This record gives sequence, structure tokens and C-alpha cells, in this order.
Amino acid sequence: MNCNQTFPYYSAVAAVGAHLAHQVARTASRPLAAGEISTFQSFVFLGGQLSLALCVLLCLNYYSIVLGAASLTLVVSYPLMKRITYWPQLVLGLTFNWGALLGWSAIRGSCDWSVCLPLYLAGVMWTLVYDTIYAHQDKRDDILIGVKSTALRFKEDTKRWLSGFSTAMLVGLCVAGMNCNQTFPYYSAVAAVGAHLAHQIYTLDIDKPEDCWKKFASNRTVGVLLFVGIVLGNLCKRQESKIVQEPLESR
Repeated sequence: MNCNQTFPYYSAVAAVGAHLAHQVARTASRPLAAGEISTFQSFVFLGGQLSLALCVLLCLNYYSIVLGAASLTLVVSYPLMKRITYWPQLVLGLTFNWGALLGWSAIRGSCDWSVCLPLYLAGVMWTLVYDTIYAHQDKRDDILIGVKSTALRFKEDTKRWLSGFSTAMLVGLCVAGMNCNQTFPYYSAVAAVGAHLAHQIYTLDIDKPEDCWKKFASNRTVGVLLFVGIVLGNLCKRQESKIVQEPLESR
């Protein structure tokens, strides 16, 4: 070489090459990166998705339309957060769990904040748990390309933070349940979720990407448990309501 560089220089070049190869491998299957669709086609798809979402929103009551439109600031700002703060997972949680508010208002016409707010905050805490675990897969790459995450913020204290978020999540679910008169099946599901999260955090190895992926994916079990608990809890609540009403009607 004309500049007569030494071994450390070529080692660095090799490391950069390995990093770029890893980045290519991670994104190789994505349609845009793989060249399966063009940038223009991706914008057309995005426009179609946003148009469909707007059509759905406009079918709801006025309260829900305003509430749904209020989430746009979060939706637009989230993709920028990794460049600004070590808490992009918090912004993701605030954005992703807006449905807890919108779903309730779409059915009831407004939000019962004594139920919706603790449910929303529980969802935000859950997002902080699973997306922090997910972020630990990419922390080496994130450092190299200069983006931020809660995984880089918490480092070796991650499990302590995840435990705190999980506790807050369970408290939020219990408060929401109490304020809407939930029944035993719901609280049983919440207890099962707590046990699942405790095991997940205890066995997590933040330095093994494959284990982080496994733990991240296992959060679908949390979703299933909560869904079943809510359905069974509501069915039980209706049954109890019928039992109470029947003696009154027979008088």
C-alpha cells in the first residue's frame, strides 16, 4: 500500500467489514433492503396504510377521532428518538399502547380514566420490558452507529430496571381490574403474567443475542395470558350479574 499502514489499521478495516456484513445479514430479508420493492412503492404502501387507518378512525365516534388524531405527534416523533434520547422504548410504549385508550373510547364513547390510565401505563411498562430485552441484541451495533436505547442506558443494571417496570405493570393491571370490577380469572391471569415475567427476567442473559430474542418472543405468552384472563373475567362478571338480577326480577 502507498501509505504503508500497519497491522492495527488492517484489523480495523476487517472489523468494519465484519460489522457491515452483519448489518447486511440482519436486513437482507426486508423487502426494501432486498430490492423486492422500490422506495416509491414503499411510500405508496405507507400512504395506503395511512389512508386505511384514517378510514377506520373516521368510522368511530367524535371523541375517538380526536383521541386517535392526538397520537400523531407520538407516531411521527418515535422514529427520531434513537438519535435524541436513551429512552426510545418509552416513546414506543406511549405510542404503541394508545390503543388501550382508543379501544375503550370506541366502545363507550369516552374514556373512564380510572380504568384506561392504569391500563395504558401498564402497557407502557410492558413495552419497556420486552423492547429493552430486544435492544440488548443490537447494543454493539447501536454503539458503532451512534444510536441510543434503554439497553445502553441500563447496562448491567438492566434486570433491576426490568423488575421495576414489571412491578409497575402488574400494579397498573390490578388497579385497572379493581376499577372495572374484574373477577377471579382476571387476577389469576395477572398472577400468571407476574410469574412469567419473573422467570423471564431471572433467566435472561443480556450478553447473548439469541437468549434476548428468545425472551423477547416469549412475551407473546404474556399477551395470551392477559387476553384469556380478560375474556374469562368478563364472562364471569356477566354470570355474577345475572345471578344478582334474577332474584330481583322474581320479586
